[in-house]
Amino acid sequence: MKKTRKIQKKQGIDWPKLIPGTLVKRYKRFLADVKLEDGQLVTAHCPNSGRMKACSEPGRPVYLSFHDNPNRKLRYTWEIIDMPDSLVGVNTMIPNKLVKKSIEDGLVDELKGYERVIPEVKVGNGSRLDLLLEKTVGKKCFVEVKNCTLVEEGVACFPDAVTARGRKHLLELRRLVAEGNRCAMFFLVQRMDAEEFRPADHIYPLYGVELRRARMSGVEILAYDVTIDLSRIVLNERLPTVIDERL
Repeated sequence: MKKTRKIQKKQGIDWPKLIPGTLVKRYKRFLADVKLEDGQLVTAHCPNSGRMKACSEPGRPVYLSFHDNPNRKLRYTWEIIDMPDSLVGVNTMIPNKLVKKSIEDGLVDELKGYERVIPEVKVGNGSRLDLLLEKTVGKKCFVEVKNCTLVEEGVACFPDAVTARGRKHLLELRRLVAEGNRCAMFFLVQRMDAEEFRPADHIYPLYGVELRRARMSGVEILAYDVTIDLSRIVLNERLPTVIDERL
């Protein structure tokens, strides 16, 4: 049964005007053919580099945004898919925006008390992390945000594909902790049918190894799900994180 939740006004991020359609196929990672309600077949940008194993089923209802920008090759962007147990946000640009706003609004208990939230911070060796939290007195906090759309039998898993970049971010967080900083890895589950979070050891075991090493080094692991409907997406609550000690 699909979950529904009441969304509080003025929280979260509003979706742009959404155009309904039916997913025909997703291909070449960043392309999706969608049949609109008027029968028109369009190709939309799929802003997600993952496998999207649990949210790219042909024939499912999807929702697109339209961008009237002459510099864009594709005018449509795929935002949401309607899966049997939950709407699922597929746009990987949303988590950074939502987590940043939620921290600024004081909705993340673990990350309260910071005066500034700075996006896209360089941390050396050409790497960037998603957020830097600062206050006048006290440690800085670096936060890397990951989009999670894979849910299997109530378990949210990350990653859904091999990600060398994701492993690199974990190494950067460990280095920053060793230098005396506070660091957090924030997994945003863009759906409402997860009961807990685990690393996807069955998909990319090396990421699970690095995540465990990061946690043992002092990197905080946070996983939150969302409340999502066709008007807005809002941070919901922290999920239990289940990570055993194997390396």
